[in-house]
This record gives sequence, structure tokens and C-alpha cells, in this order.
Amino acid sequence: MTHNHLQAAAMGALLSLLPATLLRAADDPPADPTLIADQAKAVGEAVKHETKVVVDAAKQSAEQAATTAKEVAHEVVVATKEGAHEVAETAKDGSEKVKAAVQKNAKPAKPKTAPPSTPPPSPTPE
Repeated sequence: MTHNHLQAAAMGALLSLLPATLLRAADDPPADPTLIADQAKAVGEAVKHETKVVVDAAKQSAEQAATTAKEVAHEVVVATKEGAHEVAETAKDGSEKVKAAVQKNAKPAKPKTAPPSTPPPSPTPE
């Protein structure tokens, strides 16, 4: 919400809270012109004060929302990191189990046979 929107909202809230006697002053103006000026000044100051109160409350709410969002984002990052570590550890354990099972079920290699001690007979020419 922009600053102008906040002021408009504050003005509307303030006008709904003003006493009816101040609002009726326009219908039945007093005979003393200084009283009119004083009333107008009082209404203007009240509007200004209430607008400031509403704007300050909106700023505080926005700051609280930003702080809460930052905390939640940090918690999500931490939880995601922990989850990633758990997944990596589980994958490592599974890999080690598969490797052990493959090695256990592997057939032993045939031992190499020693070369014959006598050379094979050479073919006789015919």
C-alpha cells in the first residue's frame, strides 16, 4: 500500500471517529469567526495526528511481516540443508550395501593356469 493510500485510509478512519458536533459545525457555524478557525485547526491537527498514527502502525506491521518472512525463509533453508544431508547419507549407505552385495555374489576369478613345461610338438613337414 502506498503512502497516499495509507493517508486516504487514515482520513476515512478519522472522519468516522470525529464527534458529530464537530461535523455539524458546518451546518450551524458559530457567530465568532475565531472559533471557526480554532475548530478547523483542531480538526486539521486531529486528522494529521490520526493519519500519522495509522501510517506508523502500517510501517510497524510491514516491518514485523518482513522480519517474520526472513525467519521463516531461514528455517526453510536450514530444513532443506538438513534434508539434503540425510538424502546424501542414505544414498551413500545404499551404495555401500549394493557394492557389498555385488562383491559377495561375484564369482571368484579362475586362477591362471601355468604354461605347460614342455613345448607343444612342432608340426612335421610332409
